Amino acid sequence: MSNPKYSIIIPVYNRPDEVDELLESLSHQTLKDFEVVVVEDGSSVPCKEVVGKYLPEMEIRYYAKPNSGPGQTRNYGAERSRGEYLLILDSDCILPEDYLQAVDAELEREPADAFGGPDRAHASFTPVQKAINYAMTSFFTTGGIRGGKKKMDKFYPRSFNMGVRAKVYKTLGGFSNMRFGEDIDFSIRIFKNGYRCRLFPEAWVWHKRRTDFRKFFKQVHNSGIARINLYKKYPESLKLVHLLPAVFTVGAALVLLAAPVCPWSLVLLLIFALTIFLDSSLRNKNAWIGLLSIAAAFIQLTGYGSGFLRAWWERCVLGKDSFSAFEESFYK
Repeated sequence: MSNPKYSIIIPVYNRPDEVDELLESLSHQTLKDFEVVVVEDGSSVPCKEVVGKYLPEMEIRYYAKPNSGPGQTRNYGAERSRGEYLLILDSDCILPEDYLQAVDAELEREPADAFGGPDRAHASFTPVQKAINYAMTSFFTTGGIRGGKKKMDKFYPRSFNMGVRAKVYKTLGGFSNMRFGEDIDFSIRIFKNGYRCRLFPEAWVWHKRRTDFRKFFKQVHNSGIARINLYKKYPESLKLVHLLPAVFTVGAALVLLAAPVCPWSLVLLLIFALTIFLDSSLRNKNAWIGLLSIAAAFIQLTGYGSGFLRAWWERCVLGKDSFSAFEESFYK
């Protein structure tokens, strides 16, 4: 049996229903030259039976291992893969049927050692999930650095939708043992070693992300912490766009403190909220999602900003080692 062109690596932790949806979408791919490697990362609710349903439909292998976090779990799957390219997906993604065809077309058009695509909200997602998706993809909240056509920094592939040539993955040693920010760490090493890395705008996925605002705050707070951890490893990686959430967080706090004596200062936050509402409402064609997007945007910016400032104080001022705030609940 010849080796497939693509190996799809899926780390999973207690999410059999999501794995079912992802594998279902893989079964409908128009391009069939792929294998799937599912790695259970110490789950108490395994997805082995779910994987078994799809054995007649695609080449798929299932492994179970003790919990070590998604980065090391991807490495485990990569070591057991056979494809020329590794496609790293999160278990909470769903693929359009021409996803692999879009990847293949881009590689045929112009070779790349590593690549990634953007994400979108599926019609079946809840209004909160759609609002969170907006907050994570809008130029007004992230500067478009997660795959937007307008962006303030170059594109770094993220692990929810990342591809890399298997030889490059092996040469770089795969993902580091960072618990958070490990995908950006990997992308930085790709660029630092001179490999060709591109955005594939048509190779997008539907990405569920977090299902409520509390979980979303934990996610972005740790992302802010991870940015400082990355800065300590790669000082040149810190860009203006990474500072903006911290500036917003401090600015919003000052505005709220000044509001009792200078009520007009609240106009700045109201203008921002109105901009988010109008943009999200138009994009989603739904005013309720627009309103929820205001909350999601403030959580995204202040969650990331507070994590960034917290880590800056702990690591850059107090000189402490790398840390994360919610490591015990990484997947929750």
